[in-house]
Amino acid sequence: MLWRRLLLIASISFLLVSPPTRGALQTQAQTGAQTRKAAFSTPELIEEDIKAVPCKGNTERLAGVKALFTKMGAPASDISVQKIDNVENVVVRKQGSTPELVVIGAHYDKVSHGCGAVDNWTGIVAIAHIYRTIKDVPLKKSVLFVAFGREEEGLIGSRAMVRAIDKEHLGRYCAMINIDSLGLGIPQAETGISSKKLVTRADELAKRMQMPFKQGTIREGDTDSSSFLERKIPAIALHGLSSEWEKVLHTHDDKVSKVNSMSVFMGYRLALGLFGEVENSACDAFR
Repeated sequence: MLWRRLLLIASISFLLVSPPTRGALQTQAQTGAQTRKAAFSTPELIEEDIKAVPCKGNTERLAGVKALFTKMGAPASDISVQKIDNVENVVVRKQGSTPELVVIGAHYDKVSHGCGAVDNWTGIVAIAHIYRTIKDVPLKKSVLFVAFGREEEGLIGSRAMVRAIDKEHLGRYCAMINIDSLGLGIPQAETGISSKKLVTRADELAKRMQMPFKQGTIREGDTDSSSFLERKIPAIALHGLSSEWEKVLHTHDDKVSKVNSMSVFMGYRLALGLFGEVENSACDAFR
């Protein structure tokens, strides 16, 4: 297929050039006498974690999220399960030097049939590998990696999280990057449920990375970015779906064999680069 050839060409080109972001995501960041390195993941590492998808149910999925972040190097003290309004969100915190916050999220729950490999274990794997990449890099903004529960029932986990944010603290939330369903096509942004400035920045970034990228509306409905937009927090919804997504999502065909790991890898790299843009911008740059 054409998009598979594009993925291969793009992956080679941006792996050979220097990382697309500055500051926090430089390959080396000097802190005192210690050099911290950003641990960029590979398609092979990502494929390994996709194949380990928990398929049985959402209780197993929650445990799988915690195990994956532990594998990525998160200490137990930084991993918490926040129970709000009868929903459980897994939160992994990467502390920065300022009170400003960025949320990088993906829902971990699945519908009753199918394995939920595309929707949305791919998103969980992508955000976990973003954590792996930046966990030892000094940051200005703190990052909350959030695996949302009960998204499939109406964004219950993400809405519970944003409702719990005090009004006086909303200004600390600089942006939210949401990943929902990679693995079928090139990276895309859902413009109807994304902040325009973040979509524009993602488009500019993809061009610099020589990565294929689209923006538009491929499916109707909301994802967890919508919950943040409702409270005026800039947010972007990223996915990697193809025109035939309806044959896979929410069906028995949502299984590992349908996932192209290069598509997930590209979604990870684009979201990682976009985080770098947010980290190196003023907190209100995307409002």
